[in-house]
Amino acid sequence: MSEQTIIDNDYATLWYHPGTKIIHHKIKKYVYGKQLQDLLSTGTEQLRKYGAKKWLSDDINNNALTAQDAEWTSTVWLPNTAKAGWKYWALVQPEKITGQLNMKKHTKLCADAGVVIKVFNNPYEAMKWLESQ
Repeated sequence: MSEQTIIDNDYATLWYHPGTKIIHHKIKKYVYGKQLQDLLSTGTEQLRKYGAKKWLSDDINNNALTAQDAEWTSTVWLPNTAKAGWKYWALVQPEKITGQLNMKKHTKLCADAGVVIKVFNNPYEAMKWLESQ
């Protein structure tokens, strides 16, 4: 079964993989604010709708979150997504060091919420790991 494209714009693409029940986003260029919130909120809706538990974040082209986005992801998005059943996260980390350092903080918050996380430099390896969970 091929993936379903949920969002595709200048900033990111969001897919749902029905065969493996994986939510998958790829950042195309630095995304923040409403665009980021729409992307992540839509992913959470799809995760809930399909009973998915796995999420692949290809953030190689992203950078550090703004202070407002960091606050929103930790206080709104993370609790809602964990409550929706999120259990496994494969993260392809940003290329930029500032983005990598920023994501370290967020992976700790997610791990504290019970999400099993593995960090990758390659989306193919990330998908293979996620499919094996």
